[in-house]
Amino acid sequence: MAKKSKIAANERRKAVVQRHAARRAELKEIIRTGTPQEQAEAVRALARQPRDASATRVRNRDAVDGRPRGHLTKFGLSRVRFREMAHRGELPGITKASW
Repeated sequence: MAKKSKIAANERRKAVVQRHAARRAELKEIIRTGTPQEQAEAVRALARQPRDASATRVRNRDAVDGRPRGHLTKFGLSRVRFREMAHRGELPGITKASW
C-alpha cells in the first residue's frame, strides 16, 4: 500500500495537468510551427507554467492500492494486484495459462 500523501500528490498533479493541457498544446504548436520570434515567446511562456503542468510528472499507480511500480496500463493494476485478482477470478476473461 502506497502512502496516502503520495497518492494525493499524484491526484493533484493530474488536476494541474488537466487544467493546463489546452494552453500547453497551443504553446507546443507555436514552438513547432511559428516564426523564431513567436517560438522564443512560446518557450518562455511554457517555462513559466507550473512544473506539475507537464503530463510526464504524473505517475501511473495501481487503482486499488496505489503501488507505483509494475503498472499494467491495460488493467490499471500493478503486477502483484493483477496476479492476485486473476487467481481469484475477479478479472473477467483472464485465465491462468497452462500447457
